[in-house]
Amino acid sequence: MKGAMTRSSVNQILLRSKPGIIALFDPDRMSLAQAKKMTTVVGDSGVSAILIGSSLLISPHFDEFVRCVKKNSSCPVILFPGGSHQVSKDADAIFFLSLLSGRNPEFLIGEQVKAVFLIRSHKLEVIPVGYLLIESGACTAVEYISNTKPIPRNKPEICIAHALAGEFLGSKYIYLEAGSGALRPVPVEMIRETKKSISIPLIVGGGIRKTRDARQALDAGADFIVLGSVIERSPATFREIMRSVQ
Repeated sequence: MKGAMTRSSVNQILLRSKPGIIALFDPDRMSLAQAKKMTTVVGDSGVSAILIGSSLLISPHFDEFVRCVKKNSSCPVILFPGGSHQVSKDADAIFFLSLLSGRNPEFLIGEQVKAVFLIRSHKLEVIPVGYLLIESGACTAVEYISNTKPIPRNKPEICIAHALAGEFLGSKYIYLEAGSGALRPVPVEMIRETKKSISIPLIVGGGIRKTRDARQALDAGADFIVLGSVIERSPATFREIMRSVQ
């Protein structure tokens, strides 16, 4: 039933749906009317979950945006915060991200500390995620806002080391992120080698614009791929990608 989700079951729902596709909604790029429409579109297509978050968040309607998506969604709604100000009681869960690939303490632990009491008071399910930014050929929003250097795309061993560190620190997922505005997605070989080296699920996002990109990432071992811009810009391509993995 739309709008109804047992918070404690979100992680189990994700694990049962892999390999899968996760939709990403950015409140800075989507109006409330668009959010309502696109929630129905992606929900009917069978996505594993909907992420909500922004690198910056200039929209004053974050809570209302989350409520709108949640009300119209039949899949889990998970916060994907760019900072401690992106926490809402109306979501099912939150990806508790630590930007392990960077060396900026604010995004390694600082923003997380600021958010913990609010997260606890909202009784959100917390899903720890090791977040790794991968070089994509352009300076992305997350790179600029976080003031961190991405992992070079020709250095899979550096990616593997950070992914293993995330797993050893207790992350339940590793997320390889090329970033919004990426010219190129995460390299297939980096996905393959990272997946072979960890024992937790792997999420890959950023720069996935074509069915071929999605298929290659999944075939290389990604348990989930994240689609954002392509949903807004080309619903037909999004539906084609969904058909290719079902």
